[in-house]
Amino acid sequence: MFKGVDFWPHRRQFDLLRLRRPLVILTAFLLFVAMSSLFSKGLNFGIDFKGGSLLEIQSKSGPVDIADLRGKLSSLGLGDVQIQGLDRPEDALIRVEQQAASADLSVEQAQQAAADKVRAALGDNIEIRRVEVVGPGVSGELKQAGMIAVCLASIGILLYVWFRFEWQFGVAAIIATVHDISLTLGAFSLLNLDFGLNEVAALLTLAGYSINDTVVIFDRIRENLRRYKKMPLAQLVNLSVNETLSRTIITSLSTFLAVFAIYVFGGEVIHNFAFAMLFGIVAGTWSTIVIAAPFLVWVGVKRDWSGTDTAVAGRGAAAAAKA
Repeated sequence: MFKGVDFWPHRRQFDLLRLRRPLVILTAFLLFVAMSSLFSKGLNFGIDFKGGSLLEIQSKSGPVDIADLRGKLSSLGLGDVQIQGLDRPEDALIRVEQQAASADLSVEQAQQAAADKVRAALGDNIEIRRVEVVGPGVSGELKQAGMIAVCLASIGILLYVWFRFEWQFGVAAIIATVHDISLTLGAFSLLNLDFGLNEVAALLTLAGYSINDTVVIFDRIRENLRRYKKMPLAQLVNLSVNETLSRTIITSLSTFLAVFAIYVFGGEVIHNFAFAMLFGIVAGTWSTIVIAAPFLVWVGVKRDWSGTDTAVAGRGAAAAAKA
C-alpha cells in the first residue's frame, strides 16, 4: 500500500533555542530598519486613505503610450497626475490627486469633475475599466477604521490566548503579532508600495494566520509540560518546536505557494495585497519560532497545569529526564 513520500528529517533535532540570542538580535535589527523607515518616510497611502481619483484603463489599439497620456493629462490643471503601467502593456493606472473645493463645487464634486475631465481627454481609443473616487472625509474615516480594526484584532488575540493558556503565552503571541505587522508595514514603506484597504485586510489575515501557527506550538508546549515535569524548560520548548516544525514549515510553504500564484497571476488590483500576505507568511513563521517560543523560556511558565502555581525560571540545564 502506497504510504506517500516524506521528505522531513523527523529524527533530527535542531537546537533552535541555542541560537535564540543571535536570532533575536537579527530580528531587532530588522525591526529597527522597518520602524526607521516608517517614522522617516511613512506609508505611501493609496486612494482609500488620502483621497483622490483612480482610473484603470485599457488601450484598444496596442500598448499604452504613457508619455503621450502624461502630456494630455498634465494640461488639464488637475495637479499631481501619476500614470503607472501594469503587467500587460495595454493596461495602465491613472491616479489624480485630491481636488480642492471651489465656490461652486464641494470636494467630492470636484473629484468627480476631475475624473470626468480625464475620461474626456483619453478619447475613444482608451477603455476605462474601473473608476474609484474617494473624498477626504471618507478617506479619513477609512484610515481611522483600519487602525481600529488592527488594534482590536491584536487585543482579541491577546485575550483569546490568555484565556486559553496563561498570560505569558498571551504576551508572547502579541509580541509575535506586532512583529509581523511592523515588519510588513516597514517593507511597504521601504519599497514605497501603495497601502490601502486591501492591505489592511492582508494585515488582519496574516495576524490570524500567524496566531494559528503560534497556538499549535503553544499546545505542544503545554502537553510536554504535563508529560516531562523534570525536563528543563529550554530543552522542553526546543523539543516542542521541533515536534511541530514539519507542520509549521509545510503549512507555511503550501500557503506561500498559493498566495504566490495570486501575486503572479492575480493582476495589479490585488498585487500589493498578495505581497503583504507573502511577506507576512514568512515573518509569521519566523516570529513563531524565533520570538514566541523563546519568550516563554525567558519569562518562565507554570509547570503544573492542574492548578499549582509553581513556576520555573526558564534557564535550566541542558540534560533532560523524563518524569
